Amino acid sequence: MPHTNTVFRDILKLVPWAAFDKLVKNHGSDELVRSFTTRRQLLALLYGQLSGASSLRDIEALTSHQGRLYHAGGLVAARSTFADANRSRNPEVFSGLFMQMLAMTTRGLRRKLGDAVRLIDSTSLHLAGAGANWARFSADVCGAKAHVIYDPDLGCPIYHMITEANVNDITAAKAMPIEAGATYVFDLGYYDYGWWAALDDAGCRIVTRFKKNTPLHSAKSMPVEPETGILSDRIGLLPGRQAKSRRNPMQGAVREIVVTLETGGTLRILSNDLDAPAKEIADLYKRRWQIELFFRVMKQTLKITHFIGRSENAVRIQIAVALIAFLLLRMLNKMSQEKQTLLETTRLVRTNLMHRKDFTRLKQLQRPPKLDSRQIMLNWGST
Repeated sequence: MPHTNTVFRDILKLVPWAAFDKLVKNHGSDELVRSFTTRRQLLALLYGQLSGASSLRDIEALTSHQGRLYHAGGLVAARSTFADANRSRNPEVFSGLFMQMLAMTTRGLRRKLGDAVRLIDSTSLHLAGAGANWARFSADVCGAKAHVIYDPDLGCPIYHMITEANVNDITAAKAMPIEAGATYVFDLGYYDYGWWAALDDAGCRIVTRFKKNTPLHSAKSMPVEPETGILSDRIGLLPGRQAKSRRNPMQGAVREIVVTLETGGTLRILSNDLDAPAKEIADLYKRRWQIELFFRVMKQTLKITHFIGRSENAVRIQIAVALIAFLLLRMLNKMSQEKQTLLETTRLVRTNLMHRKDFTRLKQLQRPPKLDSRQIMLNWGST
C-alpha cells in the first residue's frame, strides 16, 4: 500500500522553508535555542490556526499526534517554553515569511498602471489578561488594531500593521507605503486632506466618502446616465482652509457622486478622478466591503479573536501566522480538484488535518461511494 502523508505535512510543503531559514538567520531568532526552534514554533502555530485551537493548552494536545508530528519536523513543547518563544522572538521573521509567500502567489501577475485597487481598513482586537498592558485603552479595556491593505483582485492582504487600539486609522495609514498609480478605497477613518494630497501627488486615484458637513465649492454639474442609481455628479473644490485656518493642501478639483442606497438613503462619494464614468467610481466604493468580509474570515474562521499570548510580540506573531495560514488555505483551495469555497476548504482541512489523506481530494473522500441500482438492491436484501 503506497505511503500517504498527513494533510498537515503536505500543507507544510507549500511553505518556502529556505526563505524562512534565511529570515531566522538574519534576525538571529535561533541563537541560544536548544530544541524548540523558530521552525518548530511556526509548525505549532500553524497547527493551532488550521485546527481552530484557541489556547496553548489546545495546541499542547498535539502530543496525541507526536509520531506524525515528528515526521513533519515538529515538536510539542511545554506551555511555558512555547509562551516564552511567543513573547521573546522577533515577529519580523513571521511577517517576513508572509511577504515572501505573498510574492510567490502573485509571481507572474502583470497589471497595467492604474489597474491595482487597494482597500484600506482596520479591525479591532480585544485583549484581556496578564501581558496586555502594552495595549491599554482605558482603565478597564485593553485592545489592539490590525491595519490592512487588501487587494480585492488577488483576494488577500498585501500589507498589515499592528498598533494599540487608541492609534487613529489615519496615523497608521500615513506610515503605509504608497503605490504610485493605484486606486485607494477607504472610509471616513482616513479623512485627512494632507494624506489625500500625498496620494494625489503620487498619481493615485482616491475613492472615499464626504463627511456630511464638508461642502463642495464652485461646483459644476455633470450629466448623469439614467437607471444607474446615480442621483448627481458634480466637480468642484474642497474648502480652502482646514481647522485653525491652515491651508488645505488638497487644492485640486474633486468629484462628488451622490448615489442611492438600498435602504433609501443617499451616499456622497468623493474622488479625484474627474474622467471615469460615475458608475465606475460608485462600484469601486462598493468593493470596500470585500475587506470587511476578509476580517470576518480572519475572526470567525481563523479565530484571531482568541490569542494564545497577550504580549505585543505574541499578538504580532499570531496575526502574521494567521495571514500565512490564510494564504495556505487559498493555495489549497486553488489546488483542489473540485470547486469549493474557502470556508469549505477550511472545514475539510480542519477535520482531516492529521489524517493520512490526499489534501487535493478531501471533498471527494468525504462522500460515500456511489452505488448502482443492483448494488443498492443487494445491500437492501442483505439487511
